[in-house]
Amino acid sequence: MRRTNQFILIATFLPFCWLAFMAVHELGHVCAATVTGGTVTNVVLHPLAISRTDVSPNPNPITVVWAGPFVGVLLPLLFWGALWKFKIPGDYLARFFAGFCLIANGVYIGVGSFEKIGDAGDMLKSGSPIWTLWIFGIVTVPFGFLIWHRLGEKFGLGESDGQVDRWAVYLAVCLLGLILTATCLISPQY
Repeated sequence: MRRTNQFILIATFLPFCWLAFMAVHELGHVCAATVTGGTVTNVVLHPLAISRTDVSPNPNPITVVWAGPFVGVLLPLLFWGALWKFKIPGDYLARFFAGFCLIANGVYIGVGSFEKIGDAGDMLKSGSPIWTLWIFGIVTVPFGFLIWHRLGEKFGLGESDGQVDRWAVYLAVCLLGLILTATCLISPQY
């Protein structure tokens, strides 16, 4: 039963992190577009699609495009920090998610700069020097791995020999169910 709980925790929490990463990233674009006077015309946030926010008109494209990865790393870090500060049990799940967001955003922007795809391509078209994208990736990716350091035992790896908190398994299953439902409702036709 130990390994079954471990498998369920990992198999549900990783896809939750992917979908939540995209949601927080797009939230950054939406907020920046709204604050800068842009109009959000569409948000694609579906489990079977790569997320995207369309803004037209977009009076400040460089702010809107950079807000996605910045909010996408800052919000998860702040959330984890609040749980850690108030000693909320299970803060390691938020810690893992924060590390995931740092790595995913960093790889997306840093590596994306070479192919000029997605947000990285929009950043370059908006006038961001390519080195700023590289710096973003160079800072966020290692920091994400640093945050993950020593989390393996919480997920049943190493000396914990498959032992995980049962409530974390239930929480991961519920979080995945909620985000799948929400994203399908937000973008029924991606």
